Order: sequence, then C-alpha cells, then structure tokens
Amino acid sequence: MTEPEQATGPGDGRNAPTPESGSRKTAFGDPDASLIEQMGGVRGLIYSSIPVLTFVPVNAFWGLTAAIWGALGVAVAMLAWSLARRDNPQPAISGFIGVAICVFIAWRTGDAKGYFLYGIITQAAYGAAFALSAIVRWPLVGVIWGFLDGKGMAWRRIPSARRWYTVATCFWAALFAIRAVLQYILYLNDEVNWLGAARIGMGWPLALVAFVGTVWAVRRATAHENAVATGTPDGSAAGDRVEGSARGQ
Repeated sequence: MTEPEQATGPGDGRNAPTPESGSRKTAFGDPDASLIEQMGGVRGLIYSSIPVLTFVPVNAFWGLTAAIWGALGVAVAMLAWSLARRDNPQPAISGFIGVAICVFIAWRTGDAKGYFLYGIITQAAYGAAFALSAIVRWPLVGVIWGFLDGKGMAWRRIPSARRWYTVATCFWAALFAIRAVLQYILYLNDEVNWLGAARIGMGWPLALVAFVGTVWAVRRATAHENAVATGTPDGSAAGDRVEGSARGQ
C-alpha cells in the first residue's frame, strides 16, 4: 500500500495545492498530476516490480539461493542509485525493506513460494483493516484524507460525506481481499511463476482502478462538505451537482 504518492475539490477551489504544499502535490485527484504520478510515479512501479522480475526467472534457472541474492542485489542497487542521485529515497528504502523480508522468509522456509508469503499476509491485513473501518463507520480513506487535507475529522458529522468515504474505503478493502485470496490459492498450489505474474499483474493495474474510484468518491464527499460549509444544502458546489442533501440526511 505501494503506494502506497492536493486535490481541488468540486467546490470553490479553496483546497487547491499551493507551491508551499509540494509534499502534498501527488495526493488524491491532483488535476496537474498524472494518475501514475499520484500513485507514486514510475520509480515506485520500478522499485516494486524489478525484484520480482529478478527472483522468479533466476529461481527457475539457477535455484532459490541465486534468486535470493539476485532479488536482494537489485534492491540494494536501486537504493544506492536513488541515494547517489539524491532522489527521494523513500520508495527505494521501502522496496529494499520489503525485499529483505521476502527473501528472509524464502530462505527460512527453503521454498521459493515463501518469497510471496509476506505480501499475502500484508494484503490480508490491509483488507481487514479497511473493511473493519468501514463497518465501524470510521472509513480509513476519510481519516487519511482528513489528515492530508487539513480538515481533520469534521467530515464525520456529515452523513452523506461519510457514506462516500465509506465507498472509497470499500474499493481498497475489495482490492486487498482479491489480491490476498487469489495469491493465497496460487501459494497453496506452489505456483511460483504465477505468483510472480500475479504480484505484478494485480499490483498497479488493480490499484489504478481502486485509485480512480477513490478520486471519484472523495470528490463527492468533499462536495458535500463544501455544501455544508457554504450553506448550499442542495449538495452542489461550483456547478457540480451531487445527489442528496448534506443537511437533510
């Protein structure tokens, strides 16, 4: 949860990013950033994919030990490259830590499929956390967005906004659940090659779908928040009509 990478809401533009808010530039729905930039950029895609693309074929041709060192080697190389270029090292550091945990599990279990066990467990944990937050009416997308947007938890007092944040949270709960279940089935069947394909194929493509749905839902939630703030209970803001009444619900 590559990433884990402000949006201008459908309101009057008061939430538009400023030059000083560069660290928030790639948050949900920034109209000036591409979707891939909002999701962490090309570097995030590379850092998450290359170790898997190294581990699977090396394991197939030269065995587990070579695959472990190969995946760890490319993770170290990417981290060193990022530091040498003085780029933001966070994607490379996160990637290195993740690879280190994966190869350690593979080494301890003595089985190549162990490389993917950590990812399956984390996906299941994330899915459970997002689903539970939606059930208890503290949807995590709303919590995260409230922090990024600087508005805190004020959205919880607006039922219509809370419902849209719940919709966005359910997108991610479903995403993590699909990943965990399907990859666990492959894990049980010792399908190492297919696990590698699933890790990449179910990574960014599915995350892109969930991200688009999140932007759509968050914009509607913020529209209801803006409607309450500006006293327009019809739920419209700057000509963008949203169903329902934020005050009447």
